[in-house]
Amino acid sequence: MKTIKLIAFGIALFLASATQAQISFSVHLGTPPQWGPEGYSEARYYYLPDVEAYYDVQTSRFIYLVGRTWVHRTYLPARYRNYDLYNGYKVVMTDYHGNTPYQYHKQYRVKYARGYRGHEQRNIGHRPEIRNRQQINRTQVRHSNNYTKRVIQRSDNRRGNDEHRDRENNRKDHK
Repeated sequence: MKTIKLIAFGIALFLASATQAQISFSVHLGTPPQWGPEGYSEARYYYLPDVEAYYDVQTSRFIYLVGRTWVHRTYLPARYRNYDLYNGYKVVMTDYHGNTPYQYHKQYRVKYARGYRGHEQRNIGHRPEIRNRQQINRTQVRHSNNYTKRVIQRSDNRRGNDEHRDRENNRKDHK
């Protein structure tokens, strides 16, 4: 009877370890972005020295400080909205495998200061081309914040008032 229990326990233990092994191998890493460095498909994090932020390939999110808190966002802070991810240098964090890449941020800031350029990098993909002026304008409007939109609206209103004033002056001059 003890032998049967031991065999059953051994089989259960074997099946549990085999199932656990399947789970650990089925973890899927996200697809690296087109602006990511070529040749590092297994890396989970990039450090972007120019903007002092991290990029998590698995979740497709940037990680950066807001005040004293690390936030995870699909976009960079507004002050870096014009930052060129294709030309910016990416430090591939091949030696880190946790969930908090900013754990050693002080060391990364010192070792890879703003403007750091290591060896030459090629991007996985090519930068999308902007074909005409309309696309540029649409891109700028999409990325502009409400303040900018208000300033543009105000200047348009002033321009409209100026045009109206000019028409009135022309009418008076012709009389």
